[in-house]
Amino acid sequence: EQYGLGRFIKGKPSSEDIQAAGKGLERIENIIDSRDYHVVILEEANVAVTCGLFSVENLLKIIDKKPDDVEIVITGRNARPEIIDRADLVTEMKEIKHYYHKGVKARVGIEK
Repeated sequence: EQYGLGRFIKGKPSSEDIQAAGKGLERIENIIDSRDYHVVILEEANVAVTCGLFSVENLLKIIDKKPDDVEIVITGRNARPEIIDRADLVTEMKEIKHYYHKGVKARVGIEK
C-alpha cells in the first residue's frame, strides 16, 4: 500500500504530504497490531523522517511497541541514529551501477 502522493518533495512538505504520511503511519500501526503479517516493510520511511513527513519519535513508537513475532524492515537513506540504535540489524547499500543512467524510467513495483 502506498500512502505518499507519488511525487518528489523539494523543500518543505505540503500539509497534504504530511497528512498522507500520517495516514500511512496509522495504517502501519493497525497492520502490526493485527498480527496478520510477520514482516512489515516501511519503504523509504527513513527518507520520510528526513523530509519532515513525520517525526522520528512517531516512528520509534511503532518500533518500540511491535510484538516479538513481527519483523519491521525500514528502508531509505539517512537513517537517524535513534533508529539505528533501536534496530536489531542495520545494512547499508550503495549504488555501483544503475540502469537509470541508461535512460530506463522508474517502474511500478520496483522504483515506484
